[in-house]
Amino acid sequence: MAKAAASSHDRDVLRRHGLQVTPQRLAVLRAVASRPHGTADEIEVLVRADIGTVSRQAVYDSLSTLASNGLLRRIQPAGSPARYEDRVGDNHHHLVCRACGRTLDVDCAVGHRPCLQAADDHGFIIDEAEVVYWGYCPACRRARRAQGAKAVARPGHMTRQNT
Repeated sequence: MAKAAASSHDRDVLRRHGLQVTPQRLAVLRAVASRPHGTADEIEVLVRADIGTVSRQAVYDSLSTLASNGLLRRIQPAGSPARYEDRVGDNHHHLVCRACGRTLDVDCAVGHRPCLQAADDHGFIIDEAEVVYWGYCPACRRARRAQGAKAVARPGHMTRQNT
């Protein structure tokens, strides 16, 4: 019942955006809703489990079309694969664990929005800022303490320890 209701809503959303309703697009919307910040490969696995045989290209095309039309947001933190989420239309940021890649939403500052007020806007009207906070999640910090390891960044990322 819930899947049918969600599909009905998703069908309406696709139509409102002038997009053809396809099983692949519906399955991609469901997959992203169930796995926020999932990679294309992770979404592909979920879509395949949902509707059976589907080509990788169909999943990638659906992700691209849905992101291009504002139904999904594509983010790509430095050194990471692209990730997809269905939280669109607001100015939020992301927190990424350097060890496990866990990605979480972080709301922009409440009230005054310093991230939207650049020191020099060069004549632009700024309506969005993309901020990625990097660090170690609690689980990875605990694991590192248990191993007695120093915090080391993923390759390509600069930290105080490797700068």
